[in-house]
Formats: sequence, C-alpha cells, structure tokens
Amino acid sequence: MNIIETKGLTKTYGKSRGINDLNLIIEEGDFFGFIGPNGAGKSTTIRTLLGLISPTGGSAKIMGCDIVKENRQILSRVGYLPSEINFYSKMKVKDVIRYSASLRKADCHTKAMSLCERLGLDITKNVDELSLGNRKKVGIVCAVQHSPQLLILDEPTSGLDPLMQHEFFNILTEENKNGATIFFSSHILSEVQNYCRTAAFIKDGRIIMSDSVDKLEETGAKKVSVTGNAPELEAALKESAVAKYISDLQSGDKGESVAFLYNGKIPALLELLAEMKPKDLTITEPSLEEIFMNYYES
Repeated sequence: MNIIETKGLTKTYGKSRGINDLNLIIEEGDFFGFIGPNGAGKSTTIRTLLGLISPTGGSAKIMGCDIVKENRQILSRVGYLPSEINFYSKMKVKDVIRYSASLRKADCHTKAMSLCERLGLDITKNVDELSLGNRKKVGIVCAVQHSPQLLILDEPTSGLDPLMQHEFFNILTEENKNGATIFFSSHILSEVQNYCRTAAFIKDGRIIMSDSVDKLEETGAKKVSVTGNAPELEAALKESAVAKYISDLQSGDKGESVAFLYNGKIPALLELLAEMKPKDLTITEPSLEEIFMNYYES
C-alpha cells in the first residue's frame, strides 16, 4: 500500500515560491528521506500534507485518506515533529507529554518514560527553561510515544548533539522495524545515506530526483581528484572534448588540486590527463552529497 501519494501537489504564495507539481509515492514501511537546503520546499510540502496549510492545486492521500477532506483521520494516525518546537508556556515537560497523549486518548506513559530516559530528558523541568536540543527531545517523545503508523519529521536532528542524534536514529529504526513508516526532511545528506531506503531531492519547490538510495548512488559518475597545477588543469579540462561530462570544478585549498564528477569514458579522460602530467590522480565513487550538489547546482 502507498502510505503517501501526491499528484501534482502545488502550493503557491502569490509570487513567492512554494511547491510545484509534486508527484511522490511512498510505500508503507519505508524509511524515506526528503532532501533539500533551507527554502527548497520541504516544510511547505509537509505542512500541506498534514493540512496545516491548504494546497493551491493537485491532490494527495495519506493512508488512503484525502489530505483536505479526511484530515482528522490522518492526524489521528500520524506522529509529527515540526522543525520549530513551541509549547504552552509555564508547563513542565511531564505535563506537555501527558497532554499530548491525552489528545490522542492513549495511555503512553510507559513508552514515554522509556523515551525520556533514552534521550536524557528531565521531565521535571519547565519547558520555558529548556535549550533548543531539549525542546526537540520533548517534541520527539510527543511524536513517537503513541506508536503512530506514520512518523513525519521536519529537520528532526537540528539542535541535537551527535550522541543524541545517534540515539534518535536508533529510536526511528526500531519504530520502522515495528511497522511504522518514516518520512523525514533533512539538508544533511549523510543522515539520508546512512538510514534511508528511498529518498527524493527537492529544488525550488520541484522534485528533481526520486528513487532508492542505492540507485541514486549508482549514477555511473566518478569523482576524479587530480593534483598538479590546478589553473592549467582546470583550463585544459574546460576546453577539452570531455568538458561536457564535467561538473563544476573545485580547487583545493592550496590551489594545487582540482576535483570534479565525470560521467564519460575513462580512457578519454586518462588520455587528456596524461598530456598534462599530473602529480597524482584518484578516481573514486562520489558520495550522495556530491551527487546531490551536482544535480542541485546544474
């Protein structure tokens, strides 16, 4: 079953960019990463899916329910963590967590306390006294404690230190193994590469790539790093017959090396480089981040 399905989903703000003609299919049980820098349309997509803002065009269904007509049914089965966490003032952490559970008419005490312990969260503190990281922890507990069928998380690791980020992804992995579908947005490519099975890149409110993470990594491109006289290397590469296969060149800190993505025939590249007599040459597989940036900047 497709747990999320959008068809031409669009949200515009007058002349301002929102999202445009989004077509996404996310299967039940997936661990899905939604990748893009700030302003790309990630939060607008999530808020539109959850009915927090109304779509301008297109349609979408979550768990078979229309996001406009059946919004209440959707929200009752979803756990949501917004990118910015706000709570009622002067409440203690334990009261916020209990209040969140009561809205869903669920007894989540045992699981909530387990999550608080794992995240190192002091439930006796007033929410007004919490740091950004601890506020994010409270939001995580509120989103996860009722074991939702679908978890939607918007930039969930911002504010968390590396140890807590690791524990957070342990929690998500466990929820996913127990049947929950995970949808989280991020601008940190390593998070998606390490944990997600499928992903989509969003640029200027449009999906530019969407596939399994394994297939996104299998572009056929190679990362080439050449050490030598960088200015001459760069000029020769740009003027050569292989230039059309080359992404934007990146010079090293000392101006002695140049790195680029190459998707052409290796013998042609080696023939060109041999004439330039470089000091060193390495050809490796590019990271997901390098692939993304190549697509994003093109």
